[in-house]
Amino acid sequence: MPQTPPTAIQPKRFHGTVQLDPTRAARDAGRIAEEVVSHLAGLVGANVTVTLEIGALIPEGVPDNVVRIVTENARTLKFEPGSGFERD
Repeated sequence: MPQTPPTAIQPKRFHGTVQLDPTRAARDAGRIAEEVVSHLAGLVGANVTVTLEIGALIPEGVPDNVVRIVTENARTLKFEPGSGFERD
């Protein structure tokens, strides 16, 4: 009786982190969505999550009007609780 060759175990998870140039974030995020996320999301049964994390250090401090705009926009865009500005 012929034996069937053992099946290679296929990977079941993917994770990746990439830094984006803030001046080109929209373009680069679009490319990532097209060239990586779409291939993973297109697999039957795939559960794909995409998280965007933003970190900014402004040594001179953030003007009040920018704090207000960013805070309001983050709330409107449903950023997670705990997102926001810190004084130190």
